[in-house]
Amino acid sequence: MTALRIGLICPYSLTVPGGVQMQVLGLARALRRQGQKVRVLAPCDGPPPDAGVTSLGNSLPTAANGSVAPVAPDPAAQLRAIRAMRDEAFDVIHLHEPIAPGPTQTALLTKPAPLIGTFHAAGGSLAYELLPWVVRYLAGRLDDRCAVSDDARKMASEGLGGTYDLTFNGVELARYASGDPYPTQGPTILFLGRHEQRKGLRVLLDAMRYLPATTRLWVAGEGPETAELRAAVAGDARIEWLGTVSETEKIARLRGADVFCAPSLHGESFGIVLLEAMAAGTAVVAGKIPGYANVARHGLDALLVPPGDGRELAEALRSVLSDEARRTELVESGRKRAEAFSMARLAGIYMERYERLVANAAR
Repeated sequence: MTALRIGLICPYSLTVPGGVQMQVLGLARALRRQGQKVRVLAPCDGPPPDAGVTSLGNSLPTAANGSVAPVAPDPAAQLRAIRAMRDEAFDVIHLHEPIAPGPTQTALLTKPAPLIGTFHAAGGSLAYELLPWVVRYLAGRLDDRCAVSDDARKMASEGLGGTYDLTFNGVELARYASGDPYPTQGPTILFLGRHEQRKGLRVLLDAMRYLPATTRLWVAGEGPETAELRAAVAGDARIEWLGTVSETEKIARLRGADVFCAPSLHGESFGIVLLEAMAAGTAVVAGKIPGYANVARHGLDALLVPPGDGRELAEALRSVLSDEARRTELVESGRKRAEAFSMARLAGIYMERYERLVANAAR
């Protein structure tokens, strides 16, 4: 079959770090490597971060799922999306978080090509509760529906009706397995994420009280709790606050750290950041929540501990940092686990769905 013209639409700003954004950009790269013609449409607060991106303008931070979503619901962004979809003449359009306000909703309303939607979120949606008939109508415009986890599928099916095939989030293996690791000064833990309650950074900082003086902690990211948390541990020289890091530095830090810690408490649909750490060759300690258990098998690929318990988290971190053989076992199992979630494999799965939708439209 000849190459398809594929549109990937992301409702969130591509210049703001986020799991959905990284999935869209990674999927676009993987599809291009398979010979497809791919264009990404999304808001961008600054220069587009990758080739093949059409910026739809700046985003407007909006509260969602205990976090802040950088969406673009303004009319100007929708006009740009309509113009881009018309000019590109896509064979198929893939919407990520189709019901999020902004260009994905615009694509549902205008429907210039067959539409496939992937649902990422878990944990509930205010829009599903307040506007049930509207969101069900919009979802009904989709020709194909996927969800990245059981939790995401459950939330979508309960809120929108319909059926959803289970896929997964992909990781670009080569991207995380190459490059120089960031140098360390002693046993080092990396935290990477938004500084908000559900990410559990407060729990990790509490756990540091029980770890040896030689332990180091890199804290990447920012958020509403940053100032309060920094003040609470201001006297601890072991903790280095990195702020927002580039994708290149993120990978180097992942490869340099001895342990990647994701102490999230709830609200995670799929543990893609755990897979990134595994692909980078880093041992993982994380909260035992459904979104992380989707990808990491406790005791094999990672150590999963009860969320919110600083002492238990410290014990798990201590066991991995102090036992090199145990750490090596986790790293090797994690690498193999990440291979099952490769972005190349995910792109192949979606290509089969794209081709089927295009063939159905032609008939």
